[in-house]
Amino acid sequence: MRFILALAAAGLFAGASLAQDANLPPPELNTQAVPGVMARAVDDVIRPGYHAFEDASGRLANDMGVLCAEPFPKNVDAARHAFAATVEAWSKIEIVRVGPVLEDNRFERILFYPDRKSTGLKQVQAALVKKDETATDMQTLKDKSVAMQGLGALEFILYGTGSEDLTGERDSYRCRYGMAVAENLKWLSGELVRAWDDPNGIQKAWKTPGPDNPLFRDEREAVGELLGVLVHAAESVRDQRLETFYKGEGARAFPKQAIYRRSGLTFTSIEDNLKGIGLLLKRSDMAELLDPEVRSIVSSIEFLLKSVERKAGELDRDVKSDVELSVKDNEARAKLDYILLNAKDLILRLNDQYGGAIGLSAGFSFSDGD
Repeated sequence: MRFILALAAAGLFAGASLAQDANLPPPELNTQAVPGVMARAVDDVIRPGYHAFEDASGRLANDMGVLCAEPFPKNVDAARHAFAATVEAWSKIEIVRVGPVLEDNRFERILFYPDRKSTGLKQVQAALVKKDETATDMQTLKDKSVAMQGLGALEFILYGTGSEDLTGERDSYRCRYGMAVAENLKWLSGELVRAWDDPNGIQKAWKTPGPDNPLFRDEREAVGELLGVLVHAAESVRDQRLETFYKGEGARAFPKQAIYRRSGLTFTSIEDNLKGIGLLLKRSDMAELLDPEVRSIVSSIEFLLKSVERKAGELDRDVKSDVELSVKDNEARAKLDYILLNAKDLILRLNDQYGGAIGLSAGFSFSDGD
């Protein structure tokens, strides 16, 4: 039963493939549609996504400040709720791993993951033990290791060993360190908002490909960047969100390496990653770049995305966000297998099938090919 949705989606694509192969001329990129697609990607997805992340991290910084001043259980709950909202907002927009987020190590400063050798965790724990005051000021924190200043660090502060100290003394070290992290996230999100909102900055480069453009000399390069965002996002779901802790039936599982396992946001973040892919595909109207005869390719991709999203959501509910339980329970493992299988299928559909249908198959390779 778990493969029915995948087979149904494959059937949708089969029709598209037949249409494409029915003695049609080689596909060519619809260059006239590219500026509109790129503009919608910027204005309807990327900029709103960073604004949502800035809003969420702003509320998080505020709630951490309240918690430090009034260390009561209800304020711990409020701070944790704000943390979850920030993770959800970030997970939708983190798929955009290009542009300003890669400058000044912003991406790693927001989220240092995977941390296979627990380097970041050890640094955060050391700061908490030593009570390093330079970690409690955003201005000095931002110059420290990237692993000490983002979502991973704050998750440990709010949920990790010793988090009961948050309801102890007022303005405790642990809370002040957490507040500095939250303020740092707010600042970083604001930098991303300002970079993408600048009409003469990166949004102009995305919207107007051409020979004088510093990023995209033509429409082909612009669409290559956009499609690359989707492909690499799908790869990240498979490689970094799932295979970091679960590689499939028969392979040893490492649930303690799962992202956001302490806060119970592992499967929520995966679901939001997939939602981010779907939003970029749909709201930018990437189907417009295809010949009408093969636009069902996009429908099949959207169908597959929705089915994988649902499985991630079911996992979140079924195992109560318990990653360790998810790798032990037979039904939960079947859903993990489903996501793994179809995440790989998603990569192929985006990279080979959609890319080929818009004429980017020759000379373009977005996928890692695994």
